[in-house]
Amino acid sequence: MPSVVRILLIAGLVSLVTGCSLFKFPGVHRIQVQQGNIITQEMVNKLQPGMTRRQVRFVLGTPLVEDTFNPNRWDYINRVRSPKGEETQQRFTVYFNGDQLIETSGDWQPANWP
Repeated sequence: MPSVVRILLIAGLVSLVTGCSLFKFPGVHRIQVQQGNIITQEMVNKLQPGMTRRQVRFVLGTPLVEDTFNPNRWDYINRVRSPKGEETQQRFTVYFNGDQLIETSGDWQPANWP
């Protein structure tokens, strides 16, 4: 009987320790987590004033946020969490007048923008 209690006690202790996220075990592989749109300076440099929405979508991809209350603004957001838990966020916003690209703002700026 004491051996059964000992086995149950050890099993309970092991499951408690492995289930708890407060402990950082050495050698555990943690991955980099990237969410949102991947935007590069090369992609942004392809933008030209007067491009249509379809052309902008072809260059940058589908925006992460299309504001229902402001249909002339598209937001591209990229968030990265490193294996150490540090988070970085980059934003890029394009503005339209009707179907024409008129302005950009954010962490990247087109090199050939007037």
